[in-house]
Amino acid sequence: MASTGSGEPIRIDLVLREMREDVEHAQGLVAAALRTFGHDDDALFAVRLCLEEALVNAFRHGNRLEPSLVVKFQASIGPDVCVFEVQDEGEGFDPGGVPDPTADENLEIPSGRGIMLMRAYMSEVEYLEPGNRLRMVFRPKR
Repeated sequence: MASTGSGEPIRIDLVLREMREDVEHAQGLVAAALRTFGHDDDALFAVRLCLEEALVNAFRHGNRLEPSLVVKFQASIGPDVCVFEVQDEGEGFDPGGVPDPTADENLEIPSGRGIMLMRAYMSEVEYLEPGNRLRMVFRPKR
């Protein structure tokens, strides 16, 4: 993690190999960077939750928990905008094919809730082709 001390965004670039330990490490670095720019507890909660969903999904669904595969994580955290990218080594997927978890017929199915949460808390959520790279943008409400 590096900062210029001049209000420049803090950049984080990690290669994650161990789901639990590395996800927690990434969340800790991001939380510290958010605090550096004075983001409040609501922002920390939203970003932490979305990172948990994105990173765990990359390990579980993208890499199918294959220990030889990694997840790449990049972040640029500033006072007004934070950008997060998560890339797994899987084949990708079509997020439009994920069932709406709020539809009556899907209420008992756990699939899709993470995507729904990310879309609720982030300002922008975009899956880049072929669907194994996620870009999330967070702009705090001030």
